[in-house]
Amino acid sequence: MFRSLRFTFLIALIALAAPILALRPAFAQSPENYSSDELVNTGHKFFGEVSGSLASVVEHAVSKYGLPNGYILGEQGSGALFAGLRYGNGTLYTKNAGQHQVFFQGPSLGWDIGGDGSRVMMLVYNLPSISAIYNRFGGVNGSAYLVGGVGMTVLSRDNVFIVPIVSGLGARLGLNVGYLKFTDRQTWNPF
Repeated sequence: MFRSLRFTFLIALIALAAPILALRPAFAQSPENYSSDELVNTGHKFFGEVSGSLASVVEHAVSKYGLPNGYILGEQGSGALFAGLRYGNGTLYTKNAGQHQVFFQGPSLGWDIGGDGSRVMMLVYNLPSISAIYNRFGGVNGSAYLVGGVGMTVLSRDNVFIVPIVSGLGARLGLNVGYLKFTDRQTWNPF
């Protein structure tokens, strides 16, 4: 009798858990998030065929941070001789709040020499509202290339992560710490 009661309890537990387990994938990819395939396809259209390693960089970012709820496509230029500056602009794309023009600029400091011009795709994670992007996001950046390549860094602030993926031309060697300040209008003040 005890066995049949245990068996009945187990069946009831499975019956109750089945709908919850079936809903679990829906939480993993919210309709507000972008899938890996969407990001890779957008990246290939934006960067062109130069970015053969783009898929592996996007997959690495998604495996580490999950699916982003926004991304920025834009262009940037930067240069450094131990202290550096970066300026750029782009469009923030979100599924639930549309498209918004953004500008970004910021200083860096470290063992860093060189300059580059590049296209940039920034994956944006945990963005609670559009106004939350207009802030400073700090991080560490390392670069070592001559002519061009694809690279990724991570910037963060208050559990919002921005992962810039760049592909461009230039010569850069170094390691620096800095931040990017995002604004809704262009400014030359990086601070």
